[in-house]
Amino acid sequence: MNPRRKKRLTWVLVLVVGVSIAIGLMLYAMSYSINLFYTPSDFEQVEEGKQPPQVGQRMRIGGMVVEGSVDRDPETLEVSFKVTDTGPEVIILYQGILPDLFREGQGIVAQGELIAPRTLKASEVLAKHDEEYMPPELAEKMKGIKHVNPNQPAEQEETP
Repeated sequence: MNPRRKKRLTWVLVLVVGVSIAIGLMLYAMSYSINLFYTPSDFEQVEEGKQPPQVGQRMRIGGMVVEGSVDRDPETLEVSFKVTDTGPEVIILYQGILPDLFREGQGIVAQGELIAPRTLKASEVLAKHDEEYMPPELAEKMKGIKHVNPNQPAEQEETP
């Protein structure tokens, strides 16, 4: 191999290795900022391809606020409440002002860090706008409601 080709090959290899290292470092850094979405039933039954939640993991959890579970500290803005779907209850700890739509029996999504196997220290709590809306997967789990596409006309029954 002549020296000119050898020099080009060296530069190409250095470039490929450099780009590979840069991509690897970016992917490694992004793995710490990923927030996976869980429901309370995911704490008991782990679906295929999904890891069970680990203490210290940043995550989002969604479900319904359990009736009678909201506990507010009168001195501070600390609030604790339980969230459930069809599975176990998960305790959410939050310090701050809750959304106006937050109430017992309402669907919420909390984002934060898991500090115990079923306790989440939330940094953000979001309440759903409409209590009638529910993601299709959650509606099937909780109420047995099948999702109907509104763009397809419903089949009408013939009356004699």
